[in-house]
Amino acid sequence: MSGTSVDGIDTAIVKITEEQNDIALDLVHFDTIPYEQEVKEEILKLCDPNTARVENLSNMNMLLGSLYADAVNQVLQDTELDHKDISLISSHGQTIFHQPTAITFSGHSVASTLQIGDIAVIAEKTGITTVGDFRTRDMAAGGQGAPLVPYADYLLFQKKDFGRVLVNIGGISNITVLPKDGDESNVLAYDTGPGNMIIDYFAEKITGGNLSYDHDGLLAANGKVQMEWLDNLVQHPYFTQTPPKSTGREMFGRDYAKALWEQAEQRSIPYEDRIATITALTASTLTAEIIRYITETSIKEVLISGGGSNNPTLMKYITNYLPSNVMVKGTHDYGINPDAKEAMIFALLGYQCLKKRTNNLPAATGSKRNVVMGKIAW
Repeated sequence: MSGTSVDGIDTAIVKITEEQNDIALDLVHFDTIPYEQEVKEEILKLCDPNTARVENLSNMNMLLGSLYADAVNQVLQDTELDHKDISLISSHGQTIFHQPTAITFSGHSVASTLQIGDIAVIAEKTGITTVGDFRTRDMAAGGQGAPLVPYADYLLFQKKDFGRVLVNIGGISNITVLPKDGDESNVLAYDTGPGNMIIDYFAEKITGGNLSYDHDGLLAANGKVQMEWLDNLVQHPYFTQTPPKSTGREMFGRDYAKALWEQAEQRSIPYEDRIATITALTASTLTAEIIRYITETSIKEVLISGGGSNNPTLMKYITNYLPSNVMVKGTHDYGINPDAKEAMIFALLGYQCLKKRTNNLPAATGSKRNVVMGKIAW
């Protein structure tokens, strides 16, 4: 995995077992290998239409494939596993552009997405069959290509006795609503809006580049939420769109974060209050979506994963915004490392692709049908 936060390469070794159609995932090893600063900066340039160049896009596609292969080789060395012990590599790649709402081009309706990190390079440098480029098949079938994690959330966390919401807070926040005793068609899942991206930008600005994220939520913890400004921020039109919906850096990336910083400047808001309010923006937009489903789906637990789960201030805001009868937990309470969860789930998606099994969830993506997502480099 390499997500919208562009922190580095999440590499998980996952053991997948099947018994009577029940699939279980066990994490053998997990590590995050940070990007070199030059690589990170180039990826961010490629995400910006004003700075992206086609030759750099082509070069980075091949380079990331090589870096992903190096990451695999490194964790195998660290765990003293042999390449022959690995059945497949599953790679999400690095999202550069995601346009789930179709535009009209030369009389044609086109929705698109682009993840780079060439899987042929990974397969060649590791000698292991590699699966990747999952999102395009769902989009070809009329879906938004996101979110894809709910497919596994349903398989792993559905309960007969009560409802759950699975939350992932990466660069963008998303939820999977699993109603009590529901089936696949009852699952609701979509991106709720900002996750860590804007918080990271504000942390970088406040510390003059010394921090790339709000470590332990300490910056926000020292501030006060400016409610008038927050009330203005939640008026963004994305928050009133009906699901299925998905978003990314194109809507809530650095340009948006820069605009919010300038708003804070005009309002003369103290630095710590700025990041406290931005942290509250993530928490309030996320919990507002959860609250609308609590009664009708019998929600009793909210399970959080992703980098945001490591921010105590953000977690406190989320807990405070939810009713007291809803328990907020980490996925680690049920044996799933919250930092590794998304990488583990893409391992499952790649496994299902090799088995020629459908691995999308139309109720979440809006796809017209179940499809087998993924391309394979043998």
